[in-house]
Amino acid sequence: MDDELALLPREKMLNFGITSLTDAELLALFLRTGTSGKSVFILAQELLQHFGSLHGLLNADLDEFRYVEGIGLAKFAQLKGIAELARRYHSVRVLGDNPLLSPEMTKDFLQSQLSDAEREIFMVIFLDNQHRVMVIFLDNQHRVVKHSRMFSGTLRHVEVHPREIVREAIKVNAAAVILAHNHPSGCAEPSKADKEITERIIKCCQFMDIRVLDHFIVGRGEYVSLAERGWI
Repeated sequence: MDDELALLPREKMLNFGITSLTDAELLALFLRTGTSGKSVFILAQELLQHFGSLHGLLNADLDEFRYVEGIGLAKFAQLKGIAELARRYHSVRVLGDNPLLSPEMTKDFLQSQLSDAEREIFMVIFLDNQHRVMVIFLDNQHRVVKHSRMFSGTLRHVEVHPREIVREAIKVNAAAVILAHNHPSGCAEPSKADKEITERIIKCCQFMDIRVLDHFIVGRGEYVSLAERGWI
């Protein structure tokens, strides 16, 4: 164990795998260099302590870094690039040949897209019927053809138009949709308004034989599936 702790992040990764790295070690691997009198690992530890978590660090804006010693524009750009790279990775993954195989994959994708938004965003994933996807208890033949941030709102509210969702579904020839929106407060518990808009969208989609598979509410590190709750 002592030998493992003594390894630098890169050597530890090569010997034990990338998942063996702590958050600080993984961050140090990306930052590469520290500052005068401060190793990159110490810098990584201080950054995580200052911002509270990797999530807080990667979603902080430039103003929040002004009083953080050792972080200039170059390292700030590195950090923002890491966050954007993660979002694009998940985006490419669901739009590629591989379908959404599980609720966990759906959750990871939606967390990457919505959890850092400062206002409510309503996203729709459009699916066809060519490949297998298992969302909660459903087992149908669906493949992601498109995902879209369809509506943007305020800190506590987003106005959603069901007809616009149906119109876009018809445009891309979607057989089903997965709905999702975030709660910037961090709490993913659905509100009465969340349930009501879900019911309205389901009714609107039924007229065009489009299935609503689920509605995910995304918080900070948590999510709620309305299908899992038995509300869809």
